[in-house]
This record gives sequence, C-alpha cells and structure tokens, in this order.
Amino acid sequence: MRILFMGTPEFAVPSLEALLTAGHQVCGVFTQPDKPKNRGMKLQTSPVKECALSHNVPVFQPGKMRDREALGYLHAADPELIVVAAYGRILPDNILAYPQYGCINVHSSLLPKYRGAAPINWAILNGEAETGVTIMHMASELDAGDIICQSATPIGENETAPELFQRLAQLGAGLLLEAVGQIADGRPARVPQDAALATYAPMLSRALSPIDWNRDARSLHNQVRGLLPWPAAVAEFGGNRCKVLSTVVIDDKMEKAPGTVIEAGKNGIVMVCGGGTLLRICELQPDGGKRMKAADYLRGHPLSLG
Repeated sequence: MRILFMGTPEFAVPSLEALLTAGHQVCGVFTQPDKPKNRGMKLQTSPVKECALSHNVPVFQPGKMRDREALGYLHAADPELIVVAAYGRILPDNILAYPQYGCINVHSSLLPKYRGAAPINWAILNGEAETGVTIMHMASELDAGDIICQSATPIGENETAPELFQRLAQLGAGLLLEAVGQIADGRPARVPQDAALATYAPMLSRALSPIDWNRDARSLHNQVRGLLPWPAAVAEFGGNRCKVLSTVVIDDKMEKAPGTVIEAGKNGIVMVCGGGTLLRICELQPDGGKRMKAADYLRGHPLSLG
C-alpha cells in the first residue's frame, strides 16, 4: 500500500521499520519539527526522522496541521492510507478524510482504557497488571475510533515505563502489519469502543513527582517506575532533593511513622511508608548530580535511623 507515516519518538520507529520491511510504499513521513536541546541548543532531529532519512523516505515537518503547508505535503505524498504512531499532533478532519482507506493509529493501551498522551506511564502509575496495544481507525474525538485489533501483555512487577515502552513498540509494529493486511484485503475490523469504559491518560507533569511517604510502598514503587525517565519521583534524603530511580517493595511491615528511615547502608535506604509497608531505595540522583546507587550516595550523605 501507499502509506504516509506520522510519528516522532522512538516508540514509533519499529512501526515505520515494519512497514518498510514488509514492502509497503512509504511515500513520506510527517514528524515534528527539529527542536533545540541541551545547553548548546543544537537542533535535534526526531528518531522517526532519522529512520526515514536512512531509508531515503521523504520527510515533512509542518509547524501546524491546519495550514496550507501541511496540506501541500499531504497532496504531494498522495497516500492511500495514513498510519499514525505517537506523532504528537491532532489531525484535523480534512486530513482524516483525505486517504482512500482513512487513517489508523498505533496506540499503546487497551482502548478504551487510557486514551490520551501518556497511556504507558499511567498504566504503571495506577498499578495495572496488564496493558497492550490497539490499532484503531482514527476519528475526530481523541483515541475514540473503532478498533481494528488489540494485543495484551502483562506488566512486570518491577518493569519501568522505558522498558515497557520498548516492548509495546515492538508489539505495536507486529500488530500494525496485521491491521494493514486487513485493510489491504478489504476486510478491516471495526469494533466500536464503549465510551462508558473510557479512562484518560493526561500528559505528565512535575506536579506528580513529590513522594508522599504516607502512601503505601506499592503505590510509591509504581510512582517511581511510572515517572521514568521524566519527570521522575523525587524526595529529600538528608536535606538533599533527589530523584528516586529504582525501588523494591519489601514483603514486611513495621509499626513506625511513614517517612522513617530504618536502614541505610550497602543495601540502600529502607523507608517506612503508609500502613507500615516498606520500600527499599536502590538508586537515586541528587539535584545536579549523576545517577548512583543509594549505597554510594550514603557515603557522603549519611542518614539517621528512626
């Protein structure tokens, strides 16, 4: 099929590569404009742009989706089908209606659960036992289109958001080929979503970062895993603000006040959380410092036990 691909981050790259490997004619790629990054403010290209250029696929980077520039690119590519994977832009109705076979989206949740910008993170933050990928026909309402196919996968007890991103990216690529095959054969499934079951996964913010030791250890473990790599969970240890990057839930309880340090040594920092539950801090990153094991941090920042 003649396909226009729209995507930006690393999550979308396996889907683009899968289409190319399968022999589909990717007539162009839409990706977000290059953005300045780090102290030098050097323009950085998206992972999808790098992949497209390595395969000699034309790249378009419109600033807005509702102007003549975007429509001009679309007419130049003239796709039969548009495939979207984490593009980061909402498509207006005139673009959704343009291709002969419409627009489909690779979404990293089991819709209708977790519509929105950060479904992988929120699945972990909320302690879900499983998640997955949905390929759907796109509609005007966000992530509300009819489902073509889905695939579920369990979430590991200690799996972080970046690790789950990688797995779902690969799962989505395989599922995308299945959906495109259905469309090419003229038999794509259309299973309407039950809007009453819809939940939402809004964009992450630093407001989610502070750790509240009154919450139980499992929910804090989910917070640490779900907020990686940004904005990350944060707490103070010895008066220093640190990102908490790796934790383990201890299968035990202790009748002490939440926030009490009961161990600080070679095995890390053990904190009392809500309900007397216990959480071990394994890795952290002080403000302005590097990621390190909690045991290494303690060498220069000893903590008092409660």
